[in-house]
Amino acid sequence: MLALNLPTFELKMKDDGSKKSIFDVIRRKYVALTPEEWVRQHFVHYLMEQLGYPQELLANEVEVSLNGMSRRCDTVLYNRDLEARMIVEYKAPSIPITQNVFNQIMRYNMVLHVDYLVVSNGIDHYCCKMDYSTNSYTFLTEIPKYEAL
Repeated sequence: MLALNLPTFELKMKDDGSKKSIFDVIRRKYVALTPEEWVRQHFVHYLMEQLGYPQELLANEVEVSLNGMSRRCDTVLYNRDLEARMIVEYKAPSIPITQNVFNQIMRYNMVLHVDYLVVSNGIDHYCCKMDYSTNSYTFLTEIPKYEAL
């Protein structure tokens, strides 16, 4: 897999000959190793190991209902009251981060109303803080540590 603009971590992988899998510490199971999953696993470990996000407050593949259709947020961070605080959307490294990617995460946020939106393709990472009082958002220069949220 491609080297990412994220710290490395101790990988747990399986290869049964026909497909490769990577262990997802959040879902506690092996999942198919796709380019997007490669980014997700690196980013989740970055959140936990570098930025102090508690593993028990992170969830992968969170289902939301949007306009009667079922959609899945890649990763959601909750607070201790189990209210969603952050949505993270991942793309494969070969997929550029465009306005369409932000539109996708904004649609998810219509349901969850979080404080932070993060988008990453493993190379480029963007984080914005929502301001619901002015119906606007501000891009941050870095993803905040958990203690600063």
